[in-house]
This record gives sequence, C-alpha cells and structure tokens, in this order.
Amino acid sequence: MLSSFLTEVIEPDQSFISPHLLSSRLHISLARLSAIAQVHRNTLTRHPESPDAQQRLGQIVQIVAQAAELIGDEQRASIWFRHQPLSGFDNKTAEELVAAGHADAVFAHLAMLSDGAYA
Repeated sequence: MLSSFLTEVIEPDQSFISPHLLSSRLHISLARLSAIAQVHRNTLTRHPESPDAQQRLGQIVQIVAQAAELIGDEQRASIWFRHQPLSGFDNKTAEELVAAGHADAVFAHLAMLSDGAYA
C-alpha cells in the first residue's frame, strides 16, 4: 500500500516520483531538492525518471512518509525533515544528513523512534 505522501508526489499518469511535486510538497526549490538528492538539477528536469534520480528521490519520500506515520501529519513531517535537529547527529537535520549521503542514518533514527526510543 502506498503512503498518501507518495501518492501525492507521483507524476500524474506516470510511475515515477515527480521532482516538481516533491519540491512543492517540501516547500523547497528544485535546485535545493537536487542538492539534497545529490542529483544534477538538469537530470531532475530532463530525465526525472532515471533510476539514479528515482532512487535518491525515493529515499527522501520514504523518510518523510515514515516520519509522517510516526508524527501523524505529513506537513509536520516535512517540517521535521527540513528543520528538526536530530540528537546524536551533531544536531543536523534529516535534510542535512540526506544531503551528506547519510540517509541510512535517518532511516535508523526513524526505526529507533518507531521502536519507542526517545528522541
């Protein structure tokens, strides 16, 4: 079953994550999204369906969707992703960790939270 966040960022009548819809939902520019995803901006606009772009965008979507499941609100999860410093990670945000190539650390953090660990 797809999360509602994922269904909102899928390109209409296509089967890939839309960089434009995702940047809009996160309230960031396409250039900022490309930096977070570590994918060239031109790739996001010209070939958003490329496997590398979709894999990187998919990580962001999965993180926000998991956070929304824990928080109970997609908008608050987007704000959490962008602005909430995470303890144990030098107070970097999930966005900063993903941009630095550490999405796995954010997934681990969310797994701990879902298991009942204190943030």
